[in-house]
Amino acid sequence: MADTIILSSRAPMKAGRSTLPLRDLRSRQLRQLMEKVQNISQSMEVLDLRTYRDLQYVRNTESLIKGLDSRLKVATESQKNLNAKSFQELKDKMAELMPLIPVLDQYKSDTRTIMQLKEEVRNLSGSLLQIQEEMGAYDYEELQQRVLVLEARLHACMQKLGCGKLTGVSNPITIRASGSRFGSWMTDTMAPSSDSRVWYMDGYYKGRRVLEYRTLNDFITGQNFVQHLLPHPWAGTGHVVFNGSLYYNKYQSNIVVKYHFRSRSVVVQRSLNTAGYNNTFPYSWGGFSDIDFMVDENGLWAVYTTNQNAGNIVVSRMDPVTLEILRSWDTGYPKRSAGESFIICGTLYVTNSHLAGAKIYFAYYTNTSSYEYTDIPFHNQYSHISMLDYNPRERVLYTWNNGHQVIYNVTLFHVIKTSGEL
Repeated sequence: MADTIILSSRAPMKAGRSTLPLRDLRSRQLRQLMEKVQNISQSMEVLDLRTYRDLQYVRNTESLIKGLDSRLKVATESQKNLNAKSFQELKDKMAELMPLIPVLDQYKSDTRTIMQLKEEVRNLSGSLLQIQEEMGAYDYEELQQRVLVLEARLHACMQKLGCGKLTGVSNPITIRASGSRFGSWMTDTMAPSSDSRVWYMDGYYKGRRVLEYRTLNDFITGQNFVQHLLPHPWAGTGHVVFNGSLYYNKYQSNIVVKYHFRSRSVVVQRSLNTAGYNNTFPYSWGGFSDIDFMVDENGLWAVYTTNQNAGNIVVSRMDPVTLEILRSWDTGYPKRSAGESFIICGTLYVTNSHLAGAKIYFAYYTNTSSYEYTDIPFHNQYSHISMLDYNPRERVLYTWNNGHQVIYNVTLFHVIKTSGEL
């Protein structure tokens, strides 16, 4: 989500003073609000994409329940053509599906909420455009409040619909085999559905060359790309693209860098104080993987460790604009024992190895500051993972596995919240 805009109150005008400064202020304020509404619109598209699979599942499950219910009624009325075993199997299956009925009803309600939010975004965008054209007197504070309320409702909706506990990972789907043993590739987690660009960064240290492919098909064929040459080389493979910018660790430092693709410039860089770097606290595979950026439904994160916490993994939420740390958690899990890690819905999942036989072994829940050991199978097809990231837009894991670019679908168990309003 976009960060809250804090604006200073304007001083009252004096008689005879030019209206140009006030007009400029209004124009700037409106532009900032419009950017925030555009970000909300993008988030709506992300929500649509992320919940599409769930809603399809809801429809299929609903059809299955209706079909079973019809068969059960027929079987109840005429048990002559149905043996006891088959009848009991039908009853057991129906009993298994019955608890899903309130979940299905809640999903339908949530779908209506999404439609209402979409309409509010459209109305608000129209209001802002009209004011921008007229540039007359208006109540800016009221407009700002409307935007903030809408943003809060959208965040609550995304949390309610899009999040769940990881229960399974699919078999790997190989997209392409290219590059060296180590590297990273990704899409923008906040891009609208029409934007399917892919970014590709081969190697794990001293690299500066980022390839931007127009579409996934172009990436598969290796065609139609542009090159970005970063002003500072990178370290590791823990880079992410978020809302049009690349976040990465500057080589031989604990400095984190935000590079904006459209302007081809570094927007901000900041030292991640006390964070280990230069292979001080990497994952088990090494490769200068001390600092790992991630994005989930809640925004931007950094995973790293320090001397102060004895090499255990630290998870920090970051402000994507300023790169300031908003809050940190010490997971207690030694980073050198981790193969890789990723975040889904505020939960850090850690694999116990980067080699064959790896599994998702540990989960840390930032919402409760608690952890548990898990045993989720994870098929490491090419036996050497050097990058593993969750994409909340597509609800898949992106992986670089021994020179292969691979994705995994994930299964999330959704806890539907029925109390309270958005």
